[in-house]
Amino acid sequence: MQDERTGKRVLLAKPRGYCAGVDRAVITVEQALEKYGPPVYVRKEIVHNKHVVESLRERGAVFVEEVDEVPEGALVVFSAHGVAPAVHDQAAQRELRTIDATCPLVTKVHKEVNRFDREDYDILLIGHEGHEEVEGTAGEAPHRVQLVDTADDVQRVEVRDPSKVVWLSQTTLSVDETMDRVDQLKERFPQLSDPPSDDICYATQNRQVAVKAMAPECDLVLVVGSTNSSNSKRLVEVALQAGASASYLIDYPSDIDESWLEGVRTVGVTSGASVPDVLVMELLDWLAERGWAEVDEVTTANEKISFALPRELRKDLGKA
Repeated sequence: MQDERTGKRVLLAKPRGYCAGVDRAVITVEQALEKYGPPVYVRKEIVHNKHVVESLRERGAVFVEEVDEVPEGALVVFSAHGVAPAVHDQAAQRELRTIDATCPLVTKVHKEVNRFDREDYDILLIGHEGHEEVEGTAGEAPHRVQLVDTADDVQRVEVRDPSKVVWLSQTTLSVDETMDRVDQLKERFPQLSDPPSDDICYATQNRQVAVKAMAPECDLVLVVGSTNSSNSKRLVEVALQAGASASYLIDYPSDIDESWLEGVRTVGVTSGASVPDVLVMELLDWLAERGWAEVDEVTTANEKISFALPRELRKDLGKA
């Protein structure tokens, strides 16, 4: 409901924030620090969120770009985005103890690559160039995978047999944008095969649906998330496409330019899948101080999915 005096209100998207894969990855690092003590090395950011990474760093996690930065014999955690087989090989050569916190939904796409590689398909991977998840997935079969990021990439693809081509995707893309790319690919390759099951993860889709539901009523949509978070950036795009007058990505309320609020009555709030809800609550407090105290939750799904911790960690926790 709106504040009757000011007409100001906040629409709060649900679901928002942590997905099961992110929750599992963050807990994995926390439990590893508790079980083995610091330092626990982590290749890349465990999830794409500044606040989470800084919090874990303060507790003794050491973030590195590659495994050759990890001392021989030490413990390294692989991030939720997944790694290529070559990274596992490098870790083995350095005799590192590894815990693989790859999201199970990313692992599913890796297995699809393995399957279509065995069946001698050309694999067209829809995703963003340079993203860690894409590098890990393509690394499963670099001789078979071609990345399709832009419409120009669609025209550049070359395949050996147009009847043996399949598309797969990064898990954190915009559903609509991905299907646009698929339609373009099917114009070139009418026999293009679809993935055996949906690659875009349930959480990414659910957060986009919730934003679509509230965006038409919003003068402004604020998405809490970091700039290197693919799914968070997609939420800004989805909000604008669905009718929000304006939308911005922020890590903290201090990132907000107060001029964004001029003439605004309805503010939509959501957060990416790697964002702890404490950051959303801070934003709601910040908005309340400026007159947006009335908050209505817009619920489009209830998520009950959870994933078990990586088996390497479960084994040692079980011994304890």
